[in-house]
Amino acid sequence: MSRFDEVVERRGSGSYKWDSAGSREVIPLWVADMDFRTAPVVLDALRRRVEHGIFGYTLVGDDYYDALIGWFSTRHGYRFRKENVIYTSGVVPAISAIIKALVKPGEGVVVMTPVYNCFFSSIRNNDCIVVENPLKRVDLADGRFTYEIDFEDLEKCVAREDVRMLLLCNPHNPAGRLWSREELTRVATICRRHGVRVVSDEIHCELTAPGTSYVPYGTVDVEINADAPSAIVCLSPSKAFNTAGLQIANIVCPDGDVRALVDRAINVNEVCDVNPFGVEALKASYTVQGEEWLTELREYIWENYHMAQGMLRDGLPQCPVTRLEATYLPWMDVSALGIPSEELEHRLMEEAGVWVNSGVMYGVDGFVRINIACSQSVLAEGIRRMVEWVNLNI
Repeated sequence: MSRFDEVVERRGSGSYKWDSAGSREVIPLWVADMDFRTAPVVLDALRRRVEHGIFGYTLVGDDYYDALIGWFSTRHGYRFRKENVIYTSGVVPAISAIIKALVKPGEGVVVMTPVYNCFFSSIRNNDCIVVENPLKRVDLADGRFTYEIDFEDLEKCVAREDVRMLLLCNPHNPAGRLWSREELTRVATICRRHGVRVVSDEIHCELTAPGTSYVPYGTVDVEINADAPSAIVCLSPSKAFNTAGLQIANIVCPDGDVRALVDRAINVNEVCDVNPFGVEALKASYTVQGEEWLTELREYIWENYHMAQGMLRDGLPQCPVTRLEATYLPWMDVSALGIPSEELEHRLMEEAGVWVNSGVMYGVDGFVRINIACSQSVLAEGIRRMVEWVNLNI
């Protein structure tokens, strides 16, 4: 039996995912939080740190940077230096601070919709303007669909006088796209032409289909202009190793002047300190043992995807699912049901006992996002409930 088949009881543990529903009957397939225990090598590192018994302020040492830089250099061909890195408590605080540092209130930030909901809030909370560059849907011969970047519209968006930044989701949540080097090169070329800085959220970078890997935007940026790299990349092991509650992330920014502005904003926003458990978890994750566990995880997630996609294809053929290339978050078109997705989310939770995310929070109606990072038995029951409820009620 796979280690990921184990059903870990999370109710009553203060789990945002499981304890927010208020009912023990609801299966939560919503927030991007896996139901798997993290890698044994991470657990061992945390146990050792707990046994020390003192949890004061944390000094981040060279071994932290060695683990981070070594992992991305060896695994992804993405090379950067210690002095390029700013650590912080999470990717969302990082993005918010970067916007504060580089975009003035009233100026525009481009996002490719549908997109991660915190992009919208980070922009608006800094009194900046959301500029949408909608992705283009492509229907596939096998009944699924995917998305492409609308480069013509992207050029129009970044050419606006008020636009200063593009927030890139690489890989993309919730479209499930693993952007190619060619696509990212076109993005970089267009944005450089108009003096727009790219900030790339790469928190899902390890969660790609087995046999594939993502292209770090930082490598493309250097290829475009090695003498003046301008990209800012946000990284964290939290999605891949299910350690979001330990709150650790890194900003990679090779431009020293810009990095100083971002570092200042990190301090202004008071997200400059990290806890010892996040530091130890990152160092343990980015090891040979962590990589072996991650390989097994990716295989299991894609088994889950094929199972769920097959159940939905057979039970709800009118509701196609994206071709998932990355993340554990399939995106399903429910527009044929004729019910707003927020209402559908509410009724599925209240009447079917399964919780998915409405597409409205990602910028579009008529879709839902499903979290498949759980045991196959739990996922199968959640999908079964969805299919049965829709066929009985819609």
